[in-house]
Amino acid sequence: MFKEDTIAAITTGISNAGVGIIRISGDRACEITDRVFQAENKKKKASNMKSYTAAFGKIYDGDDLIDESILLVMKAPHTYTCEDVCELQCHGGIVVLRKILDLVLRNGARAAEPGEFTKRAFLGGRIDMSQAESVMSLINAKNDFAVRTSVDQLQGRLKNTIVNMREKILYNVAFIESALDDPEHYSLDGFPDKLRMIIDDILIQVEGLINTFDNGKILSEGINTVIVGKPNAGKSSLLNMFVGEDRAIVTDMAGTTRDTLSEIVNVRGITLNIIDTAGIRETDDLVEKIGVDKAIKSVDKADLVLYVVDGSVELDENDQRIIEKIRDKNVIVIINKSDLEIKIERDAICRYIDAEVIQLSAMTGDGSEELYDMLNKMFFEGSLSYNDQLYITNARHKNELVCTKNALEKVIESIDMGMEEDFFSIDMMDAYEHLGLIIGETARDDLADKIFKDFCMGK
Repeated sequence: MFKEDTIAAITTGISNAGVGIIRISGDRACEITDRVFQAENKKKKASNMKSYTAAFGKIYDGDDLIDESILLVMKAPHTYTCEDVCELQCHGGIVVLRKILDLVLRNGARAAEPGEFTKRAFLGGRIDMSQAESVMSLINAKNDFAVRTSVDQLQGRLKNTIVNMREKILYNVAFIESALDDPEHYSLDGFPDKLRMIIDDILIQVEGLINTFDNGKILSEGINTVIVGKPNAGKSSLLNMFVGEDRAIVTDMAGTTRDTLSEIVNVRGITLNIIDTAGIRETDDLVEKIGVDKAIKSVDKADLVLYVVDGSVELDENDQRIIEKIRDKNVIVIINKSDLEIKIERDAICRYIDAEVIQLSAMTGDGSEELYDMLNKMFFEGSLSYNDQLYITNARHKNELVCTKNALEKVIESIDMGMEEDFFSIDMMDAYEHLGLIIGETARDDLADKIFKDFCMGK
């Protein structure tokens, strides 16, 4: 599944920095390193150094000095890729790093493909497919929840759960096959009832994992949050309050915002993908009408709606129109402009919509802490829980779990219909295969290539 050669890549970001690292992995890693690196202690060579030891020296292209460097040597099999690995820690300038990498390539290494180091770790058996995918999730993590979920999977929590379910399935398939081949020593009397209990237990686990996907994806990738309200209600001021700067234009003129405006903010560990929208009202202005239509469409895709009400004026028919559009969504109603005389009570809002209601001034920030507390409560203590539960955040994993669920439900159906035991094995092995695809136990070359191609270079 991969060429048995030695690969190299810059593993740190391509930018000017204090330190940059070039990683070399493969059977010839030490040999190639010895061609370009000369330790201060002339006796030290990558090929004769012990694993996990370092040496200070210089990198030469023939007689030309390229840079000073620290060499870290890691010997197989106890490395990230399960191969010999040498890392040259150099100064982090873009030009010097590329020059050193080119030198390494000219001395026998091949440029690594995106994700090839992690792919070799998978193919070498150090990590399973779910752990490999969690590496990229960890790199792209937007918040603490995403980091924790990725680390959980990197440590093998998902793998252990999947392996346990597969072992139960395989044991019972083996028992059926043994009983069919040797009925004198293995009896199937009462076995369907026992198997049903086992399959029911596995189904509960599979469904539990599937049910974590939506919540896990929301918390790891961010809550799609739409700010809606009438013109001049203070929507743009609310966005600016979240961002902490004047991101949106704010004036006393109604209808300043004509298009959607997006920002990503982090509020106490919660990532909000915020969209500020045009004020929703009846209008004959063509441009404003397009903005209103986009605002309504944004609501349909939202995980959370922040409905901003101008607290200094009474509710009107435009408010009623907005409420009808957001009634079935997760909504926080914000009675804005608490620094002015408030003419709308919380109870008046609650008569029209079942939602959390708070008062604040987006202009001064007064009341913002109550909003942040409410967000924290809604998504960390409410319907979306933030605890030690194992979350599924990868769409591929969810798809395989759904296929597993369907296969197991067919087993239950066959048991309830009183069918022969060999029918059970077919669907049980189907479930076994789909679970295996999650951790890469039955991974095909094209699947591995598809997964690792999206990794960053040098990882």
